[in-house]
Amino acid sequence: MRVILRHHSQAPMLRLYSWYDLVGLSAPRSCSHDMVVGGSDTSSNTIEFALAEMMNNPEVMKKVQEELEAVVGKDNSVEESHIHKLPYLHAVMKETLRLHPALPLLVPHCPSETTNVGGYTIPKGSRVFVNVWAIHRDPSIWEKPLEFDPTRFLDGKWDYSGNDFNYFPFGSGRRICAGIAMAERTVLYFIATLVHLFDWTIPQGEKLE
Repeated sequence: MRVILRHHSQAPMLRLYSWYDLVGLSAPRSCSHDMVVGGSDTSSNTIEFALAEMMNNPEVMKKVQEELEAVVGKDNSVEESHIHKLPYLHAVMKETLRLHPALPLLVPHCPSETTNVGGYTIPKGSRVFVNVWAIHRDPSIWEKPLEFDPTRFLDGKWDYSGNDFNYFPFGSGRRICAGIAMAERTVLYFIATLVHLFDWTIPQGEKLE
């Protein structure tokens, strides 16, 4: 938090046009607000996409429910301690984030020096966006990239560390999402609870977009 506030104080123009200044929020409260809201919206969107994909692929929904019944028990409630015992559910979340990353263009970067990347000159001070949405759907990287197939993540090869630039839904390097652990626990817990408690279907002959 101290680092964020220091950078905040070094950007007077940012403070001048800050919405939080207009409504009277202090700098610490505004930073905390950004973190909570940023994590809440992206997590809820991921949960919605996961449910939509499972409703479009009922065989995936059934596998998740079977895994939950085996680990949690049909008449028991999902607890946080169950989450790490649900590998297929983890794969569902990873596949959801592959097709529907929370930030399709990630957080913009700004090079401190002019550099050359892949034959392209990137001037100092440019705003650089990484199209992770396109990377995650690249047929040269993924087999049948437009299909929702959680089994591609069951071998444990892919994670959220950002070390593999074929799959990095939370970004990479120093600007990687600071809330990965919170997002993973929140999304997995709510998906598990919703799927364990309810049967989710769509009207016959229809498909969710």
